[in-house]
Amino acid sequence: MIIEPKMRGFICLTAHPIGCEQNVINQINYVKSKGSISGPKKVLVIGASTGFGLASRITSAFGSEAATIGVFFEKPPVAGKPASPGWYNSAAFEQQAIKAGLYAKSINGDAFSDEIKEKTLDLIKQDLGQIDLVIYSLASPKRVHPKTGVVHSSVLKPIGEQAFTNKTVDFHTGVVSEISISPANEDEIENTVAVMGGEDWEMWIDALTQANLLAPGATTVAYSYIGPSLTEAVYRKGTIGRAKDHLEATAFTIADKLKSIGGHAYVSVNKALVTQASSAIPVIPLYISLLYKVMKENGIHEGCIEQIQRLFANRLYNGQEISTDDKGRIRIDDWEMREDVQDKVAQLWPEATAENLPQIGDLAGYKKDFLNLFGFDVPGVNYTEDVNEMVEIPGLV
Repeated sequence: MIIEPKMRGFICLTAHPIGCEQNVINQINYVKSKGSISGPKKVLVIGASTGFGLASRITSAFGSEAATIGVFFEKPPVAGKPASPGWYNSAAFEQQAIKAGLYAKSINGDAFSDEIKEKTLDLIKQDLGQIDLVIYSLASPKRVHPKTGVVHSSVLKPIGEQAFTNKTVDFHTGVVSEISISPANEDEIENTVAVMGGEDWEMWIDALTQANLLAPGATTVAYSYIGPSLTEAVYRKGTIGRAKDHLEATAFTIADKLKSIGGHAYVSVNKALVTQASSAIPVIPLYISLLYKVMKENGIHEGCIEQIQRLFANRLYNGQEISTDDKGRIRIDDWEMREDVQDKVAQLWPEATAENLPQIGDLAGYKKDFLNLFGFDVPGVNYTEDVNEMVEIPGLV
């Protein structure tokens, strides 16, 4: 079939298998071009099919020749209907890993569930014995709590008594407009923390520890974001920020539990990037459009793979003590948060309009990155050709 992008709001309903494959190959080639990393050898990535999780799996495998197990929740293809992009990404990754002689297997299902945890533990016992790195990179709007059965849904709202009003952009049309978001109530805050906080990360580490599946000195890393004052009302001081606070506090709890095996737990604060999640957060697309322009002009722009390769090579596995901020977090958002970069973005913010954004920002780069997430607008791919949507993941358990 010929597959084209079909949009509904901030979501693309289709994905292109060849475009996704090329994206994965491009990321692999980048990691290989940077040289080997004296990193982990047996890696579990929870949330492994897109974004930072996929980049972590690629960097582990092709930077450190690690055996990897990826856990994700993706939609497989059916005849005449393409799979979700993470399915195609994972298929492409495994095909390339097999070619390189690397162990790679995947589990598709709800990572919040006890069932998928047990399935993963069984696979580790059977094939790898113990894990020396656990990456936690789940992003989901809902979570069915494995103990209570309660369905928790997250919201993107400010916290406080007043609505938040600021500018945003519809990146499909380029229209800059003002948006107001009503504040969250206590239930919405609690539910967002239940979905996006650290409870599930801790459950995973507890399960691995109890089964003796973590190697001596094992490390676990979860991903977070802080951002500038421009976005803090809707992000860091909003419901998502409250969840990230919980995630970051959980890192200390996990670190204490891992002391007995000489292990470590960290939160890495990463850069703002175009993802399916960030595209749905008001204000963020406009901020990213301006940020990209400034960072590209300064020669310090990074995508997911550049961020994670730098995290592994320069922070986690550089042979030195891992540098953290005063709250124990690894700051790989250091280039985004540089004073000169943020000053310039803050200067451009009030000037941004639908008419001048293509010049003062990088809306074209934003759109391209968004389409790339789904395998579209990838250089070298012929989108007029028939493609086989029925792609299998070789190591799917």
